Amino acid sequence: MQKKKNHFLVGMLMFLLFLGACTGPKHQHSEGVLPPPVDGNIEAVKALVEGNRHFADHQWTRAIKKYKESLQADSSLAEAHYNLALTLDQQGRFSESRPHYMKAADLAPGHQVIWNAPPFRQYGTVETNTIDQAPDGHMGHSH
Repeated sequence: MQKKKNHFLVGMLMFLLFLGACTGPKHQHSEGVLPPPVDGNIEAVKALVEGNRHFADHQWTRAIKKYKESLQADSSLAEAHYNLALTLDQQGRFSESRPHYMKAADLAPGHQVIWNAPPFRQYGTVETNTIDQAPDGHMGHSH
């Protein structure tokens, strides 16, 4: 009986450690929207935050409106382009989302979430605007 209890406790501890790692402040799912940059245009950041709130509530139309407002205030905000693309994808508007994925990647060449996100990889590289196959056989951009 004691062995079963110990195994259960060890299993629960492992689960809680895994859960904590997935919910920590540094963990970012590639399917999620990006937070605004700390040094961004105040109006653009405000609209982006509101868009993120609407995205979390699955209010796609409102989120799109706020992301577009953010881009009107600062068209060089990679996070707004990326979040707009994700939201357009949620509505099945893939041809409209593609330019925003590409623009986000162009504006943030070293941003790992943007460059490694599955929604971006399916559209190919920024340089060639085509889908290419990496040497390891996966589809997407090369590193």
